[in-house]
Amino acid sequence: MIPLAQPGPMTEDERFMFECYGYLIIEDVLTQTEIDEALAASQRVHAETTEVFSPLGNTYEKEPALARLIDHPSVIPKVRGLYGDKFVMQSGWCARLAANGSIVGWHQDGSGAYGFEKVAHPVPLLQLRASFSLTDQSRENMGNMMLIPGSHRCPYPLPQDKRREVEVSPIQHNVLCKAGTMLLFHNGVWHSPMPNDEDFDRYNMHYIYSPPWMRRADRFVSDTAFMAEQSPQRRAVMGDYERPDAPFAGGVPEIPFED
Repeated sequence: MIPLAQPGPMTEDERFMFECYGYLIIEDVLTQTEIDEALAASQRVHAETTEVFSPLGNTYEKEPALARLIDHPSVIPKVRGLYGDKFVMQSGWCARLAANGSIVGWHQDGSGAYGFEKVAHPVPLLQLRASFSLTDQSRENMGNMMLIPGSHRCPYPLPQDKRREVEVSPIQHNVLCKAGTMLLFHNGVWHSPMPNDEDFDRYNMHYIYSPPWMRRADRFVSDTAFMAEQSPQRRAVMGDYERPDAPFAGGVPEIPFED
């Protein structure tokens, strides 16, 4: 009962699973070298972090190992399968959950200023999150992601008095995965991090993909020097283009995909 997918283009079976569950799990998308480099980079950017839970944005501009995951071949074909060929990486977050730490809080992703659930029902796909596990989460209480399958289509919110509990529903799924696994999920799925009872910090790297007209969430502008070093595909995925006069009239350019 786990929506396991494979790297590469979105198949019809995978699209069906995604629409039913609201998420896909793809194992072994990162090599051990990619895991080691991304984990070391995450530890560097969090060297001064003292909070129990801390998602840091825009860390990929400082760490090449994190920048390489922006358009990783395991994720871009899946994003194209759901959005088509026009989208942007709205933000990227390097998230650390401290050893022996807990910050359980069930929620849907979106905007605190105007919740996505107010836009339409079912909640529209406005943020597609690709989450790379950089530390082992193969047992419960390792900072794992917890999700409620299909909740992106539910018109009734999770009861308020449940949202700080670990066990909120008999249908919830506590994801058990090795480092190097990618979780791809819809912003409307109710989810929360599990407590981390281990003696080491848990690290995940999240990339958020959105329609090209969505405002960036982790930066106002991208660093010019950083962008100059990136491939044309990666720059386009990050929204590096001249803003058209009429952005809703089809003026957003195509991404020059490398395939």
